[in-house]
Amino acid sequence: MASGAGVAMTGVAMTFHANGKEAPVQLDKYKPEYFNAEEWAFVLAATARLIPSEGDGPGAIEAHVPVFIDRQLMGYYGNAELWYMEGPHDTSAKPDRGWQTPLNPAQLYRKAIPLFNEACKEKFGKEFKSLTHEQQDAALTALQKGEIKLDPEVSIFFATLLANTKEGYFADPTHGGNFKMQSWKYIGFPG
Repeated sequence: MASGAGVAMTGVAMTFHANGKEAPVQLDKYKPEYFNAEEWAFVLAATARLIPSEGDGPGAIEAHVPVFIDRQLMGYYGNAELWYMEGPHDTSAKPDRGWQTPLNPAQLYRKAIPLFNEACKEKFGKEFKSLTHEQQDAALTALQKGEIKLDPEVSIFFATLLANTKEGYFADPTHGGNFKMQSWKYIGFPG
C-alpha cells in the first residue's frame, strides 16, 4: 500500500540545489587551505583507494572528498575546538573510549602522513602516492590491521581517514565534498 505522499510524487521530476557559499571549484584548480603539497598528494591517493572510481558510482575523487577533508581540517573540527582534549590519553584504548590522543585532527594528519609515507618506503620502496593501486590497497589494509605500526599518538589515523572520507563523500556539498551532489544522486537521496 502506497502512502499519499508517494502517490502524489509519482512521475514528478524534482530538482534540488544545495545552497553553497561559493561555486564549487574543479579539483585540479583547488588550492588546499590546510594541506601542504606532500599531504595533498597523499590524501588524493588515499581517498581514491578508499572509495575507488572503478565502481558503479562516483569515487572519492569525483565527489571531491579531499576538498572536504582539507576544509574540515582548517575549521573547528580540525582544531578540535568543541572537544574535550585534556589528558590522560590512552593510545592503546579501544575505539569506544573516544579520541585518545593529545593531537587534534589537523595535527593527526600532519604527523601521520609522513610516518605512513616512510613505512611505505620501507615496505615498497616508494611513498604512498607513487605505489601501484594494488600496493596502495595493501598498504592501507596493513595500516588498518595494525601491521604497519606508527607512533602511538597517530594509531587512530586509519580510522580517522576512513571516517573523514565517508563524511566527505556523503556531506552536504556546501562543505566541499559530494561535488554536484553526485553521491546523493547515486543513492537516490533527494538532498
